[in-house]
Amino acid sequence: MIKQIGELILPTPPRVESTLTERYQTTIPASVRRVLRLNKRDKVSYEIRSNGEVILTRAVASVEPSLNLEQQLLEVLAQDICSHPEHLQSFEAEVMKRSKMLVQDVKVDLEKPLLEDEE
Repeated sequence: MIKQIGELILPTPPRVESTLTERYQTTIPASVRRVLRLNKRDKVSYEIRSNGEVILTRAVASVEPSLNLEQQLLEVLAQDICSHPEHLQSFEAEVMKRSKMLVQDVKVDLEKPLLEDEE
């Protein structure tokens, strides 16, 4: 089976197994590491579902505390897009048409400095 994830195109088996050691440790198979883009010392996250399934994903890095709220949101969105490109969807034509209609008479000067209360 060939699977494309973002820009990666990998021959990925539908299921991959690994064995637990005496200390309940395992090696993440190379095909899984490639798909999740894992490197040494990266963290993984386990999502435990009520039906007994466990979903393994690359852990989202913590956001810098010095970033403002907007920057934090953009960072989280960027990480989510990189981790789950399959979730991206395009806008339907009607939504785009309605959006353009709502802002058709709005004029924005991107070079004009913001007033203090607009920042």
